[in-house]
Amino acid sequence: MAFELPSSLSPSKVSSFTDCALAFRFSAIERLPEPPSAPATKGTLVHAALERLFSHPSHERTLPTALTALDEAFEALRDDPEYADLGLAPADETAFLDEAEQLVRRYFQIENPQAINPVGLELKLEVQLDTLHLRGIIDRLEIDDRGEFVVTDYKTGRVPNETQERSRLGGVHFYAFLLEQILGKRPARVQLLYLTEPVMITTIPTEQSVRALERKVRAVWSAIERACERENFKPKPSRLCDWCSFQALCPAFGGNPADLDTFRLDVTAATPQPMPLASAG
Repeated sequence: MAFELPSSLSPSKVSSFTDCALAFRFSAIERLPEPPSAPATKGTLVHAALERLFSHPSHERTLPTALTALDEAFEALRDDPEYADLGLAPADETAFLDEAEQLVRRYFQIENPQAINPVGLELKLEVQLDTLHLRGIIDRLEIDDRGEFVVTDYKTGRVPNETQERSRLGGVHFYAFLLEQILGKRPARVQLLYLTEPVMITTIPTEQSVRALERKVRAVWSAIERACERENFKPKPSRLCDWCSFQALCPAFGGNPADLDTFRLDVTAATPQPMPLASAG
C-alpha cells in the first residue's frame, strides 16, 4: 500500500527531503513525535519578540520596547508544550532567557527597526501548482525607500559556511517565488539576519534564480511522489544524523522502520514533565 502524500511543501520540507528521505518520511508523512529542542524553542521566542516589536509604531521600536516584547512573548510561551516539555530547571531557564535576550540585543546591531516599513509580519503564503501545494511563512515583508518589496528571515542559529549559505538562500528564493505568484511582483531582495554574530546575508532574486527554484521544487515533489508510491524512502547518513530524532528507526543505526508504534510509545513515555519554576507560596 502506497504512502499518503504530504498535504503541502514548505522550504523546511524541501530541505528535509533533500537532506534525508527517510527522516522526511518519519516527520512529514508518519508525523512521528519529536522531543522539543531548546535551540528551536529559543528561536520561536525571539521570532515572537521581534514580531511584537514591529507591531509598534516606528518611533517606539527601541531596545527597551524589544526587551519588554521578549518578556511578553515568554509569558505567552511559558505554558506551551514547545517550552513546557523542555522541563528546564530554574537555572537553565535563566540561561535560556539570557541567551534569548542577547539575540534580541544583537538584532539592533544589524539594522535600525525605526527605519523599516513592514507590510507583513509572520505572513502566511500559499500557492497551488498543479497537484503541488506550496506554503511558507515570511518573518517580515517590508517596502523599501524605492517602493520595492524586501523579504527578511531571522535566524538564531550559527552563520552557515559557503555551501550551507547557498542552501539557506534557497529557502528565501522559495519565498520570492511565492510572492511573485501571489502579488505578481518579485521582491527586490531577500535577506537573512543571523542574530548570533550578528550579520546580514543578502541576495537579489532574479528570473533565473526563481525559475531554478521552481524546477527544483517540482523535481523534489516528483521524487516524493515516487517514494510514496514505491514505499521507498532511503536514509542518507551525514553529520546531520547527530541531531536526528529517528536514529532508533534508521537502518543506518541498526534500527527498523517497522518499529513505528513502539517508537511512538517510547517517545511519549520519555517526554519530560515540566518542572516547577518556583516554590509555592
